[in-house]
Amino acid sequence: MKRGGMQRMRVFALAAMPTLIAAGYAQAGNKVSPAEVNYEAASSPLANVEMYQDINPKAPQMTKAEFDTARKIYFQRCAGCHGVLRKGATGKPLTPDKTITNGTEYLKTFIKYGSAAGMPNWGTSGELSDDEVDLMARYIQQTPPQPPEYGMPEMKATWKVIVPPEQRPTKKMNDFNISNIFATTLRDTGEVALIDGDTKKIINIVKTGYAVHISRLSASGRYLYVIGRDAKVNMIDLWMEKPDNVAEIRIGLEARSVDTSKYKGFEDKFAIAGSYWPPQYVVMKGDTLEPLKIVSTRGMTVDTQEYHPEPRVASIVASHFKPEFVVNVKETGKTLMVDYSDIDNLKVTEIGSARFLHDGGWDSSKRYFLVAANKSNKIAAIDAKEGKLAGLVEVGAIPHPGRGANFMHPKFGPVWATGHLGDDSIALIGTDPTGHPDQAWKMVETLKSQGGGSLFIKTHPKSKHLYVDNPLNPDPKISQSVAVYDTTNLGGGYKVLPIADWAGLTDDGAKRVVQPEYNKAGDEVWFSVWSAKDKESAVVVVDDNTLELKAVIKDPKLITPTGHFNVHNTQHDVY
Repeated sequence: MKRGGMQRMRVFALAAMPTLIAAGYAQAGNKVSPAEVNYEAASSPLANVEMYQDINPKAPQMTKAEFDTARKIYFQRCAGCHGVLRKGATGKPLTPDKTITNGTEYLKTFIKYGSAAGMPNWGTSGELSDDEVDLMARYIQQTPPQPPEYGMPEMKATWKVIVPPEQRPTKKMNDFNISNIFATTLRDTGEVALIDGDTKKIINIVKTGYAVHISRLSASGRYLYVIGRDAKVNMIDLWMEKPDNVAEIRIGLEARSVDTSKYKGFEDKFAIAGSYWPPQYVVMKGDTLEPLKIVSTRGMTVDTQEYHPEPRVASIVASHFKPEFVVNVKETGKTLMVDYSDIDNLKVTEIGSARFLHDGGWDSSKRYFLVAANKSNKIAAIDAKEGKLAGLVEVGAIPHPGRGANFMHPKFGPVWATGHLGDDSIALIGTDPTGHPDQAWKMVETLKSQGGGSLFIKTHPKSKHLYVDNPLNPDPKISQSVAVYDTTNLGGGYKVLPIADWAGLTDDGAKRVVQPEYNKAGDEVWFSVWSAKDKESAVVVVDDNTLELKAVIKDPKLITPTGHFNVHNTQHDVY
């Protein structure tokens, strides 16, 4: 074809793009839900990190001010899908070798209208103005800025032992029922609220990193470890008269996961944290957080065997069968069994499953770790005893279990459940290869939930109820409530509890209900009612036996509460 003909076809394609994309959305159904957009577009702490800028002579011109603005937008909106280096993660690569070929006008159309394949319609949704769309179209044709690496010198520069081990209490110095304390994330203030599960009173508000992702307990139950999105790890001593920080460190620039050694003979000896950037994990001393060993996760993907420069560490748990940490690497789709019995001669077993590993939890025997490969729509079952893949299960769209939920199914025996971000299904997976071999590592049943946008599902060994939240669902009636199932009568459907209404908040906040968590006794369920930083939020406690309101915890200091973790249940992996 002659050059002129090619140019005319390109002009036609650009003119027709909005119509084609709109038609694609109509045909694709719910492939790209608002819940997915909200989840993937979470802001990265890298938005404010200084980076090296390489001027690409082939790319459209940008001023330094424009580049810095666009870089912040990218890390606030796009990095979660396309990666820090724009090499592609759950989204496609956006490197100059691909974007310059398409050109600014094409890219503007794509950014504004999105695509049925998963790209949000940033312009027509009102998230980005036309000027910002133009800015981003020019930005992604530039060479991606390189964030700084983060190694041992950088870690040790942030490491602080606030109270040395020899100066800490030798016995519990308070009257709190420590095993029933809840650690509640105050997302936007960079704090954790320690709440007495017995009295429902706040014990202390502890300063931490930004947007704490998880809280984990030492094997002894004495120390609480939390990690923020900004990769700051805090170690809190629950034996102190007023529990507070005793050590802290920053292990990277962005992170999600932390845990401690639990195998017999290694209790409380080591801690481990994994980061999104740089893609690596670090093993630390359990009593001081002194960094001992840093290991990169860069490497080949499990499917195409191609090199990936940014395989993020998504979740970590401690094995109960061996002195090993189970480290799940997102982009490569690999689970690493890290043997901590000899840190100087570290041994790592690599298990391949499916790309985009995220979060998960143990089955009821605590032998098998079930981890969601979210954008692959699969659950991988990792055998921690044998150190191999036990099964790979196809489930619904974008599974997001948190830790998942274990219960005895009336027909299929022990099952583990997950909800989904991308659809309204709940998948039940058989987890008993000995007693129910025909059901093991298969999706034995699917339940219908209120809708997509689910982040957490929870039950308890002493309960017959299964709770499912939907905080990212666009319908306020759904995001402000929770669905409850009777595990002895799953065919009876679900009951909706109006948690946000029960909170009695007076303003017009979002009031998203998130993360059901049981108390130690298994007879109460706690929920965060999460509104914006300038709006009132609350924690609602429900009686698990009657499914009625039991208590509402309100305090001006409870700002943007999200996840919460009961000490006993987190320490013993009860879910």
